[in-house]
Amino acid sequence: MIEPTQLITRIRSSLADAGLKARILVRDLDSGRQAGIDIHDSMPMASLAKIPVALSVCAKITAGELNPVAELVVSPGKYTLPGPTGISRFRHPARIALVDALSLSVSMSDNSSTDALLREIGVDAVNRMLSELKIEGMILRHFMDAQMNTLQEKLEPAEAPFAYELASRGASNGSHRMWQLDYSLGNMTSAAAMGDLLQEIWRPQKVGSDTACKIRELLGANAFRHRLAPDLETDESHWSSKTGTLLHMRHEAGVVDHPDGQSIAVVVLSESTVPARVQPAAEAALGAAARAMHDWLRN
Repeated sequence: MIEPTQLITRIRSSLADAGLKARILVRDLDSGRQAGIDIHDSMPMASLAKIPVALSVCAKITAGELNPVAELVVSPGKYTLPGPTGISRFRHPARIALVDALSLSVSMSDNSSTDALLREIGVDAVNRMLSELKIEGMILRHFMDAQMNTLQEKLEPAEAPFAYELASRGASNGSHRMWQLDYSLGNMTSAAAMGDLLQEIWRPQKVGSDTACKIRELLGANAFRHRLAPDLETDESHWSSKTGTLLHMRHEAGVVDHPDGQSIAVVVLSESTVPARVQPAAEAALGAAARAMHDWLRN
């Protein structure tokens, strides 16, 4: 680990000005050179959990354990708040091929499709895969519909700030009144663990090349490009990623592929003290921090 001390101090300050605390990792996937901020801190995964789920599903497809065109019946979501997409917004069951549910899960962050896939393979299968890959600091414990069933879903829109305020009052020992945010109960990861997972997807050693290629394609088609993409993607360099948003948390993890062949993983896990759903200043601050760390490593 190489620490650009002055840069990190400036980034911490700029994030604090936006009401944010972040864990950030940047890593050159070939040389292994990396820098970061609190990269081993554990945090709830939010929708970043869809990456290991997808990898496990793809591995089973490649192994012939799952039929990619098998028909799944996907139950509609019950969400009324802004955020969830795809079949999660439907009001009636949908029939869809397994491989299409996979695409909706990753590229459109569809919770209902993700849960349909988890019902096919089970949560334990994802954790076994992570163990086999020796990804430490990442664990899946529950489905997406359980993760989204927070206090926010039970409040009227005008009362939503109370949910964000309560969410931001997490105890330092990892316990929390909202069980989804409790370190012993929620889906958890660290920036380092997510970087290790991206490393295996982009430079596979234990994962099959076909499986890794499919996940890269799905992350490359990510429809949500409002957080880090404006600062990391150009006409020459492509940003493939997955976002994750849960109450006061804003995450994104992905890889910048440069035309000279260099690939840099960037993982940002953040939490806000501002009790609001829409925070453009926070999104901008996260993008600027990720870009500064990326440019330092690249240069």
